[in-house]
Amino acid sequence: MDYQLKRISTAGIDEAIAKAELYRSLNEPEEAESICRDILTIEPEHQFALRLLGLALTDQFKGTGSDRYREAEQIFEKLQNAYERLYYTGISCERRAKAQLNAGNPPLSVLPLFEEAMRSFADAEKIRPSGNDDAILRWNRCVRLLQDPKYGWEELEHELIPFDAYDAPPR
Repeated sequence: MDYQLKRISTAGIDEAIAKAELYRSLNEPEEAESICRDILTIEPEHQFALRLLGLALTDQFKGTGSDRYREAEQIFEKLQNAYERLYYTGISCERRAKAQLNAGNPPLSVLPLFEEAMRSFADAEKIRPSGNDDAILRWNRCVRLLQDPKYGWEELEHELIPFDAYDAPPR
């Protein structure tokens, strides 16, 4: 048997998008990813399919080296709308940080990812569409995670104290 991918029709894109959303909501991101790739084969710049594909990849983050962080970032970089590029880049960083935290990585190594996510959300907030508070909601979630004592963030304060201007670097 010949195993070749088949192309979907342009007329079937809307239905395929609905199926991809359904599979994401059913926590089956691999299925959503496959459908988005079928859509992008015939319409490579389809913005909704790009967003869904990037989100489906972030749904699969486990906090390991096999996670496809860079691939998700590259997909979100293809979004034409500046707000969406910033917002979804923030989502990718936030989900990467949470996955690494849940995988047991030390909070000190995860903190820069949360900060990167928050910078993206802050920049997205500045250019957000009227009435769209999504970037603020994501910012607040990051803040709440960083305030949660179960992760030991307060212990990091001692490790993050900057060098004084009179401190000498190690030799």
